[in-house]
Amino acid sequence: MGLWKRLFGDRLPEDFGGELAPGEDALAAAPVTGGGYLVVTPLGLWVPAEGGQRRIGWHLISKAVWGENTLTVTEAEESGKAGNAVLLTDRTPVRFGVEAPGKVPPMVRQRVDGSIRARHRQELPGGVAWFLTRKVPGTDGTVLQVRADPGVDPDVVAGIAEDASRKLVEPEA
Repeated sequence: MGLWKRLFGDRLPEDFGGELAPGEDALAAAPVTGGGYLVVTPLGLWVPAEGGQRRIGWHLISKAVWGENTLTVTEAEESGKAGNAVLLTDRTPVRFGVEAPGKVPPMVRQRVDGSIRARHRQELPGGVAWFLTRKVPGTDGTVLQVRADPGVDPDVVAGIAEDASRKLVEPEA
């Protein structure tokens, strides 16, 4: 039993439809309108999914907005690599209705923001690209992620990302 559970009890609902990793503890949970739960753990945010629940790692949440009893989550998917950088593409935002959110919204905000170690916004023809150095839950170190607006030339973004990842590994003297 983890230290968190011994001190504060188990925050995981009895009818939770997912399977936490060994040592992964629920920090907060809230029922979702229509079924399932939002569950905050050190490794990510568990959300209702077809057939149960699934976890989104904190490093793959591009945006999470709370308002009007709804948590709107924009999840990114890894769409490629450029050197050691990971290229991301945002999925369509998903809305979760929550009548009794408890500590879930502030904990989601804290965890998403806490995963970001550095950020840089780069104006490019066709839009903007975000360069983020993020902590991946459950691992040591960080990863360079690059997320560009639709309309930005992916080859340009990949070239800049590859150069940036090389400079992070081999800084100039």
